[in-house]
Amino acid sequence: MSWEDFALAFLNLEIMREASPILVQGLVQTILLSLLVVPLGLVGGTVLALLSTVRHPLVRWPLMAWVDTFRALPPLVLLVFIYAGMPFAGLELPAWGAVAIGFFLNTGAYYGEILRAGIESVPRGQMEAARSTGLTRGQAMAYVVMPQAVRNVLPDLISNTLEVVKLTSIASVVALPELLFQARQAQSVTYNASPLVAAAVVYFVLLWPVVRLLSRLENRQLAGRG
Repeated sequence: MSWEDFALAFLNLEIMREASPILVQGLVQTILLSLLVVPLGLVGGTVLALLSTVRHPLVRWPLMAWVDTFRALPPLVLLVFIYAGMPFAGLELPAWGAVAIGFFLNTGAYYGEILRAGIESVPRGQMEAARSTGLTRGQAMAYVVMPQAVRNVLPDLISNTLEVVKLTSIASVVALPELLFQARQAQSVTYNASPLVAAAVVYFVLLWPVVRLLSRLENRQLAGRG
């Protein structure tokens, strides 16, 4: 393939310009989707992390099974099962509902493990010292332990959030018109890969600052340990 053929097939600026309106629509959907699934995952993960502090076997073992199950299941399989499988049980969900539930189950399990590690990184004396000042266990966890836990695992939280945003592209399999779905629609109409390249560039521009922030936090954390 010559350079001219390559440029026409992958870097056709005219086709990118024509596809830009629906790519922008897809980008808006991707941003809205990220604003939905990231907080859902954080809420689910926080609940799981707090439950992990309960040492009773009736809480601990079901919690471990829950986390292991939804970390082991591929998110794409989980999403397709919820969207296309649950209707056979009488539960038919719209694309947004299926994506919200799928991401809540999958990403919540990952956020939960990260936050659990953060809680365990805080010395137990912090909880005891907070309780000695008259705080309840819940207040001590919220005002003393959790802020330290989040700070200790902040790079991991940002890294997981980055992965979640990238993972929103799988929503295209349930016809949710996010960025990848719209790029594929444009590609099928134009018989040209340029819209897919444009979508990749948009993802890069959107996420590269987060990657740089993550690298800076990781380097700062390593310097602190040194």
